[in-house]
Amino acid sequence: MQDFIKIHENDKVVVALKTIPQGETLTVEVQGETRQITALEEIPAGHKMAICDISAGEEIVKYGSRIGNAKEDIQAGQWIHTHNIKTALGDLLEYTYEPVKQTEPPADGWDSEAGKEGQEATFLGYNRPDGKVGVRNEIWIIPTVGCVNNVAQAIARQAAIWKIAQGDKYSEVGEIIAFPHPYGCSQMGDDQEHTRRILADLINHPNAGGVLVLGLGCENSNIDVLKPYIGEYDENRVKFVVSQECDDEIAESLEVIKGLMDYAAGFKREPISAGRLVIGMKCGGSDGLSGITANPLVGRFSDKLISLGGTTILTEVPEMFGAETILMNRCASRELFDQTVNLINDFKNYFKSHNQTIYENPSPGNKKGGISTLEDKSLGCTQKSGSAPVRGVLQYGDRVETAGLNLLSAPGNDLVAATALAAAGAHIVLFTTGRGTPFACPVPTVKISTNSGLAGRKSNWIDFNAGVLVEGKTMEEMTEALFCYVVEVASGRWVRSETAGFHDMAIFKQGVTL
Repeated sequence: MQDFIKIHENDKVVVALKTIPQGETLTVEVQGETRQITALEEIPAGHKMAICDISAGEEIVKYGSRIGNAKEDIQAGQWIHTHNIKTALGDLLEYTYEPVKQTEPPADGWDSEAGKEGQEATFLGYNRPDGKVGVRNEIWIIPTVGCVNNVAQAIARQAAIWKIAQGDKYSEVGEIIAFPHPYGCSQMGDDQEHTRRILADLINHPNAGGVLVLGLGCENSNIDVLKPYIGEYDENRVKFVVSQECDDEIAESLEVIKGLMDYAAGFKREPISAGRLVIGMKCGGSDGLSGITANPLVGRFSDKLISLGGTTILTEVPEMFGAETILMNRCASRELFDQTVNLINDFKNYFKSHNQTIYENPSPGNKKGGISTLEDKSLGCTQKSGSAPVRGVLQYGDRVETAGLNLLSAPGNDLVAATALAAAGAHIVLFTTGRGTPFACPVPTVKISTNSGLAGRKSNWIDFNAGVLVEGKTMEEMTEALFCYVVEVASGRWVRSETAGFHDMAIFKQGVTL
């Protein structure tokens, strides 16, 4: 394993891949010259070391882009972190559309042989009557309001016990899952609209073979109000129970679920083109290797899937700040550029409306892992977008309609953003992490570690290890390995959080509570 990495030829820093002791000398290419740089202090793993003298106020460059300005004079060999670098971000900005030359993968893949194999890539999924496809065939219980959360969970538990008692009769039906949340009433305006849209999106998600919508009866977002948001639906697949109208809402719901299971049992896995997959991309608990291993790997995966006709969705808008122009200039049209500008500025205005600092984003864990500024975090985060053009820009609660790379408005919060990806239509979410997390969203949530240490310590959380990219594995072979793994998950292989029985759902709270 190498000691450090210089990400871009123009960088003024290297990233330590393991702790570099004070006094150790590194051989580094700097401005076309080979130089010997001695560490003037210990450089922790994942952190940055200057490879040239940097004056106070001068830009510090990583990923080939500015990640902030020096607070003071910095000598070659010094540790660069929050003590001597500051963000260069401001508030609202004016942007100019400077489209880059598009370098989409050719229709037959990355090369002729790989392309021929790629075009035949399939997963075993579920074809739905409405033309959608699913990678799971589960029964979902969606409460309209937090007041019936415990009822929904009780129904799910009892239904699961009943299902087990039936032996193999419902072997094709997956888990029975309740998705509790604290909303659906005492909300106003857009806040309430967003809740209704997210609930409707989940009700329509093709990973659910059957859905029970459980209402209370007196809530603002009651079933009659929610139905227009759901739109047309298969009456065999979606059922409704209003608790206040039942003598025993649990007993009635259990009977309804038995019918939903009979319906869902009629679906069988069959080969479906991998180009039908929709994959969400998210990171959390990032560290200094996130932008070097896991995030670029997901970016290469995204490019590969898109080359096959597939769809990926990138979200967590606050973690685009400082790297947004990279995405803006990859927009396939001026209209998409304008939508992306609004995506960024609307979120900045959201921060300002709550009197919060726009650029105060890296968490204590991020900083401990080596991320110093929001630009540092964002430039690593957006590596997940790969190199494909931006083909769609989605508002919170929108469902994806355009194949290719899409940008989705949602915050950086892991649970909220991952739920938004599922609601937008993602079959699976790829979640990269340098520190680890056990959470899951409504769809299979693949945890990809940035480093092998995490993968070894938390094998009960981590599904795929990208840390081997700094241990001799090539990006090409790991892209293929990740693609094959995702196909396995889409075909029914459980991820760690599914094995643990974890299923989370969080809605973006944006307004007052009455």
